[in-house]
Amino acid sequence: MMLEGNNCLQAWIFDFRSRSFVMLLIAFLAVLALVYFEITEDFDQAVISSMVANIGNPGLDTIMQIITESGDSFYMLAFGAITLIIRRTRRLGITLMILIVISTLLTGYIKCGVDRDRPDFDYEGTPFPFEISKDTFALFCEGGFNASFPSGHAARSMVFGIVLAFILSERFPRGCYLLFLYPILVSFSRIYVIQHYPMDVIGGAILGILLTGVLAYRTKLYKFFEKSKT
Repeated sequence: MMLEGNNCLQAWIFDFRSRSFVMLLIAFLAVLALVYFEITEDFDQAVISSMVANIGNPGLDTIMQIITESGDSFYMLAFGAITLIIRRTRRLGITLMILIVISTLLTGYIKCGVDRDRPDFDYEGTPFPFEISKDTFALFCEGGFNASFPSGHAARSMVFGIVLAFILSERFPRGCYLLFLYPILVSFSRIYVIQHYPMDVIGGAILGILLTGVLAYRTKLYKFFEKSKT
């Protein structure tokens, strides 16, 4: 079931019974299978090797470090908490908080099952001024944040991008898509700082889209516009 309307992102919010859900689930399972059976290993290793060879620009290194750190769950939960307090944006806050928690936990448990090692390269760019934040969290699974597939940062940034783009789409029908630059930049930054392979961030992004579509539908995020007009 799809939502009707002129909103440029209506199609990104869908129910379990929709074609979008089925196609995204198939896509994620396909990427998972490719990674689990190491079919894309040569591709992933080649991209990481190329990235390692081109790291070392102090300005770009710093920018990538800031972008990758912005995908940490702490900052996103803090933003969600602020929107939760404000009555007008409470539905937005509820949706964000649920999605950030679920995406962080789910990617953690999938990591435990797939158990893919992170890239075996040292980051030789400008040293981080702080410790790189943990990617995910999973109870009773110590290796959840140390494994590589899927990327929790990619999933969370996609959640963040879609939800905020959806909210802004009423006022900025075309400009709302610019927020998709954020998950793209976060995903690239995870590869740049040698924390993930390309397939890790692709899997995380697909999972983020799938979770956002279903849960935003369940929390009736589209009613945000009804309240804002009253």
